[in-house]
Amino acid sequence: MSENEGVRLQKVLAQAGVASRRASEELIEQGRVSVDGKVVREQGRRIDPETAVVHVDGVRVQIREDVVTIALNKPFGMLSTMEDDLGRPCVGDLVRNRAERLFHVGRLDAETEGLLLLTNDGELAHRLMHPSYNVKKTYLAEVPGPVEKGLNKKLKAGIELDDGPVKVDSFKLISAVPGKALVEVVLHEGRKHIVRRLLEHVGYPVQSLVRVAVGDVSLGNQRPGSMRVLNRQEVGGLYKLVGL
Repeated sequence: MSENEGVRLQKVLAQAGVASRRASEELIEQGRVSVDGKVVREQGRRIDPETAVVHVDGVRVQIREDVVTIALNKPFGMLSTMEDDLGRPCVGDLVRNRAERLFHVGRLDAETEGLLLLTNDGELAHRLMHPSYNVKKTYLAEVPGPVEKGLNKKLKAGIELDDGPVKVDSFKLISAVPGKALVEVVLHEGRKHIVRRLLEHVGYPVQSLVRVAVGDVSLGNQRPGSMRVLNRQEVGGLYKLVGL
């Protein structure tokens, strides 16, 4: 790329929502910006937003305007597919009219509600789904109560299922009423129905299940069926989580 090609780095940072152009120039001057792994200090540096990898303070910034990652609150009964031959409600119905060609990052079964990420960033999606990156997912499960006191230790120590062992990163009781309890389960497993199978195995069949977070991206107060585009900090956090 010649000197006159590409886009000035401070303009790219401003368009990506990092800071104003002037503040972006200060970030560059302070040595807080790197391009393709090398710190850039000179002002006016031009880059190709289609191919350059830019980090600010060690966190990658998504600078391509056509790349997007979305948080969807998948409703109960909806399939985690982009289309369904039988015409059943699916995630693809919600994004059919968007300009980007999105795909879902992993799946939630039809009976599980909650956070499902949609993106057109193939490398990010691949790494988020790959077991070697140990991406934590957080679930809220309603189970029969009361919950035995030693269950936390038992689940953290590990349970042997038909397809191999599984252990949680954390488990805690959120609330309880007679005959019913709400528990939080955090684990980095991605096997099918893993939370339901795990809890049923220890005597607590799941009555309802909601995924409320993937890494540090949380569902918050999103309504079922609603979507929102992840902000720069959230996307940067996902990149950092999977080493991009």
